[in-house]
Amino acid sequence: MYHNIEAELPDTLAERVSMLEGIMISAATGGSHEDPFYRILRTEFMNDPDIRDRLPHFVRKYRTLSAFWPYIKEESGNYAGRRQLITEAFTPLIDYLEAPYRTPGDATVTDAMTAFSADGVSEAWARALNRRSTDPEGAITAARTLLETVCKHVLDEVGTPYTDKEDLPKLYGMVAQELNLAPSQHAEEPIKAILGGAMKLVNGLGTLRNRLSDSHGRGGKAPVKPAARHAALAVNSAGALAAFIVETHTERT
Repeated sequence: MYHNIEAELPDTLAERVSMLEGIMISAATGGSHEDPFYRILRTEFMNDPDIRDRLPHFVRKYRTLSAFWPYIKEESGNYAGRRQLITEAFTPLIDYLEAPYRTPGDATVTDAMTAFSADGVSEAWARALNRRSTDPEGAITAARTLLETVCKHVLDEVGTPYTDKEDLPKLYGMVAQELNLAPSQHAEEPIKAILGGAMKLVNGLGTLRNRLSDSHGRGGKAPVKPAARHAALAVNSAGALAAFIVETHTERT
């Protein structure tokens, strides 16, 4: 029976999420509490690490629509309020799935940031992802904040002191020395080239952030506005490097 039902599901992930949203709105506004698609879709999304943590909290909590009903009934006494609550809860996930610059690496970085369990790291990465398409300036700021936060946490854990005066390239240089990621610590040319590229990436991200992000006031000249592709480049690069730092640190400790 489930095989036949699954054949009726939409093709794309965004459409299936929208379908789940519609099922829950129907259940909250007088519809059936026995929709068989709910269990199938919820199970699929709960098993997808790229989606699970972005699901509305009530989807993660309630395994059936019957269990969901007392919650939504208590949250709002009318259909319009329930519909709005559910729609607002699903909007960030649907926006994320429809973003043109989403990459397969997003889930890998998310897993690494979550496993690191350091205050502010997962939050910075989530802000960068959420703003990547809709707020390029904010996304660039969040990308730099992510790297700064990761570097400071690593330095804290290895016992290397730093001050508020160190900028991102300086912080990364200190981390690179501690984790044996500095080009000068290696003799093999391919490794030196890759690690040197990482340092150039950090310097470039700082420059991009200073010129294009929302972190500084602007004078009388017309500001240069970053496009979504600039934000995608900054966020994707910062995420990959942050994951590399975290994984290297974890392996060494």
